[in-house]
Amino acid sequence: MAIQTTSNLANSIRAQYESDYLTAAYGQRLYDQIAIPIPGLSMEEAIRGSSVVVPFLSGMAPGVTAISQTADVTPQQLYDATASITPASRGEALQWSENLDIQAYTNYGAERMKKLGENMMESVELLAQAAGCQGTWVERAVARASLDAGTAAHRASDSIFRKYHGLMLSLKIPGFINASGEANAWAAIMHPFSHHDIAESGNVDAIGTYIDEGIHLGFELGKIGPFRLVVSPYAKVFGGAGADNATNVATTLSGATDPLATSFVTAADVSANVAVGLMWTIGTEETGSTFYPDNERFKPLTATTTTFSAFVGEGENGGFRFAHANGVAIRNADSVYSIVFGGPSSLLKLYAPEVGEYGKVVGPKVQGLLEQFTSVGWKYYGNYARLTENRLLRFESSTSYEA
Repeated sequence: MAIQTTSNLANSIRAQYESDYLTAAYGQRLYDQIAIPIPGLSMEEAIRGSSVVVPFLSGMAPGVTAISQTADVTPQQLYDATASITPASRGEALQWSENLDIQAYTNYGAERMKKLGENMMESVELLAQAAGCQGTWVERAVARASLDAGTAAHRASDSIFRKYHGLMLSLKIPGFINASGEANAWAAIMHPFSHHDIAESGNVDAIGTYIDEGIHLGFELGKIGPFRLVVSPYAKVFGGAGADNATNVATTLSGATDPLATSFVTAADVSANVAVGLMWTIGTEETGSTFYPDNERFKPLTATTTTFSAFVGEGENGGFRFAHANGVAIRNADSVYSIVFGGPSSLLKLYAPEVGEYGKVVGPKVQGLLEQFTSVGWKYYGNYARLTENRLLRFESSTSYEA
């Protein structure tokens, strides 16, 4: 009788691994929603070479001259321009010992694949987020570093939608097809705090109070005019990049921390201000178009002199999610929240078909002279780009929650 082993069931195990990976990889695709593949080319063609050039052709000037009976018309000249998108690559991997699997009582196999899928999704989504949030067409009440949570005019409200509707129509930004078959609907990608400020502002607040209680009690505000509100905690937040808090905390980390750390030490004693500010930010302040993906925000709870012994973070155990180096900045300044207005072709994307839009699982592979190590990873080839500034608008604001 044949004995079933992991060797002759390798295909089944791999299929299950890939299923776990894809379940996580399909999870949160946010800015990818406003991206389309390179037009006019197959992905096989587009991914070749060091960059993909996308051509633009100018329009013609309106005719304003009557046709002459004695002279021919003067032909117009068309002008062309190009923009490019450069393929990038991303990949990460895990490796563990055979002994770990022997001694482990938890379902590490499936959990590893889920973590890989989540990692791939977030890594590739960061490419789309960077393309969507680093453009020069940005609207805000004042400079980013001066956006103040305590100033109502610096927050998001329903009043911005009519203005931006007019701008997007004026600039002929392509939209999603609406129920009437017209391409004049757009997405507005935002953080839940921005959604709150909009829901409790102006006409929306009045309608929610007196006509449609679902807006306030059911959080059912999903559309304003032609804009679909896409609300997600993954929307870009520039942590601590706004105005300084009235009681300003600006110190640094004293000693490096690992992921899942539940305590940390600061260079200065700021424990007296532990309750000041809704959330604090650890990481380099994002003052321009450079993002720092390992920045994270946390809520401090308990501190004695320079030791913070309790805080609420984004990590799986309530601690830090990422590692942080000694000397990195810690601030309680107001954060800045982005709302990205765009349509289905506001971004362009490309990817290698042989690897796939959601990357490709590599492994599991057994390694070592004694086959005592196992590794598994993912890889991705592709990128996102904004090729023109007139297809995507970013609005930046503070939030009333931090006032």
